[in-house]
Amino acid sequence: MIIDTHVHLDDERYRDDFDEMMARAEEAGVLAHLIPGAHPGTLPRAVEICEKYDHVYFAVGVHPYDMETIDSVDFESFAGHPKCVAIGECGLDYFRLEGSDEEKEAEKRRQKEVFRHQIRLGKRFKKPLIVHIRDASHDAKTVLLEEEASEVGGVLHCYNADDELLSLAKQGFYFGIGGVITFQNAKKLVNILPKIPRDKLLIETDAPYLTPHPHRGGRNEPSYTRYIVDKVADLLNISVHEVESITTSNAKKLFDFG
Repeated sequence: MIIDTHVHLDDERYRDDFDEMMARAEEAGVLAHLIPGAHPGTLPRAVEICEKYDHVYFAVGVHPYDMETIDSVDFESFAGHPKCVAIGECGLDYFRLEGSDEEKEAEKRRQKEVFRHQIRLGKRFKKPLIVHIRDASHDAKTVLLEEEASEVGGVLHCYNADDELLSLAKQGFYFGIGGVITFQNAKKLVNILPKIPRDKLLIETDAPYLTPHPHRGGRNEPSYTRYIVDKVADLLNISVHEVESITTSNAKKLFDFG
């Protein structure tokens, strides 16, 4: 049994075959799904799915790329929903910074402000964080420590294999492992995987993105967690059953699936 701790089921690419896709996930042993909040425009669809499927949950939050929408999100309403189990995905992403050095620094400051705001919301609503970090490991770690995010903990979604972030395991943070682990060029993640405490490992797809081998290039979906679990088991030299058991137990500890 597997829990997909990060899957964008509210994405339009699932509209035409949603029920069939969910049936494939169930057949593959996916026990539960967590839809992260990335943009306020998709939140109503996420809630609609969660109210239809008992084993689907959601988070409310704003991705760094959509930070200017933060004021349009009714966090109070969404966080109070019984199927809302986390805040995020929030965090820092410096990959697309453009403009002059001054403009880039201004964008970084704004991202940090929005990130800090969502950490504080997590603490206020007593919900763990789903954290997105890209090309910003040091700043993200600094913000998490300064804001005492260990009070609620969370998951480093699509863990970027940065050694600097490993110490966050002691601050109540888990590490989301997805399809990237199956890529031929994922040597850094492959090498660091054994260093992650096993009681802090989570499985995720980030579907419809980051499709694992052998389906890379196509649309990702929750049933493909099977390829991720198989690869993790192989790299850690443990059984598939053990990976399923460890990561499912970890997901239930972090998120209140009721």
